[in-house]
Formats: sequence, C-alpha cells, structure tokens
Amino acid sequence: MVASPIRRGDVYLVALNPSRGREIRKTRSCLVVSPNELNDHLVTFIVAPLTTGSHRYPFRVPCRFVGKHGHVVVDQIRTVDRERLGQRLGRIAAATEASVLQVLQEMFAP
Repeated sequence: MVASPIRRGDVYLVALNPSRGREIRKTRSCLVVSPNELNDHLVTFIVAPLTTGSHRYPFRVPCRFVGKHGHVVVDQIRTVDRERLGQRLGRIAAATEASVLQVLQEMFAP
C-alpha cells in the first residue's frame, strides 16, 4: 500500500484484477486522473490504464512513458482503493495530462 500523497498526473502500478468481460486486467501502469482535492481526503482514486497494445480510438490519448509509446485508455477509467496501488512509476508529461483531461471533459459534457 502506498503511503505518500497521490497526485493527479502520477503513474502507478495498479492491480486491476479481478476484472470482468472486456475490462483491462492484471497489474498495469495507470494514470491518476482524480483531482488532488479528492486524493487528499479519500482512500479511492480515479485512474486510467496505460497500454502499449491499444488501437487508436477517439477516447484513447497517445502518450510516451518511460521510453514506450502507447495510449492512456480513458474509456476504461476506474475508481480503485489505495490498497490496489503499487509502486509509483513517475509522472506523465504535462501535455499528455492536459489531453487526457480534455478527453474526459468531452466524454462527460452534456
């Protein structure tokens, strides 16, 4: 379990199992997308998985993280408990974070 503050834009290894159907499985890198105001007070966090094997879709944001090209899979966001968080891997680029937040806004705008 992670003890340090969780910040929007951080990338953690997250244990996503158990999963069902087409949900992303296993332990994988995930981007924290929940606002810091929530992260400071709750023990759950909203994350979006990162993948290197994804197809380009409107709700998947291209990214480069730790030398690998892939996507932030915004259409598979999840709320996870702090206990699912593993090692902090770093931060996503500011431009990628801004693109992810823009896609989230488009997804949930009326």
